[in-house]
Amino acid sequence: MSPSADDLYDPELQQSVLLTKVEWVKDWGRRNALWPMAFGLACCAMEMMATAATKYDLDRFGSGVFRASPRQSDLMIVAGTVTHKMAPRVRRLYDQMPDPKYAIAMGACVIGGGPYSRFGYHVVQGVDLVIPVDIYVPGCPPRPEALIDAIRKLQERIRVRGGKSLPPEDHLKNRERILAMSAS
Repeated sequence: MSPSADDLYDPELQQSVLLTKVEWVKDWGRRNALWPMAFGLACCAMEMMATAATKYDLDRFGSGVFRASPRQSDLMIVAGTVTHKMAPRVRRLYDQMPDPKYAIAMGACVIGGGPYSRFGYHVVQGVDLVIPVDIYVPGCPPRPEALIDAIRKLQERIRVRGGKSLPPEDHLKNRERILAMSAS
């Protein structure tokens, strides 16, 4: 005996069954459970740590558990001045992260060298020359609210992009666009 049309459109059945795609569920899990790596290089790291503390409660957004190992994290928040000596180590840690992986550049020193960019030969002129960066957080140092906003923007970008990492060839295009905007 086949079910009638009335049985298939039962309101109680419609409220208890959810139909969706497996990819959508995977992307939902990725964007709502970002695990950042505990990786601070200078003064911006204090603001990053304050973001995970009780006042700002980063756990609300599924990103409060900072991991000590790159193999357990999918988000690298680069907070602080990146020197030429530290750049290969930043790249190595980024390469050890599982795919998909994301990066946030937090602070003026990370984005473009900061106050050291003019006279400091030891500072990388932007971490995006070392790793692909998804979100830039300007400031010296940026407030915890700015980092929370960057994580929310990253979650939205993951939702739109479908959980894929930024293609490696696109990150230098973003750098040219940002430098052009800051020059004007």
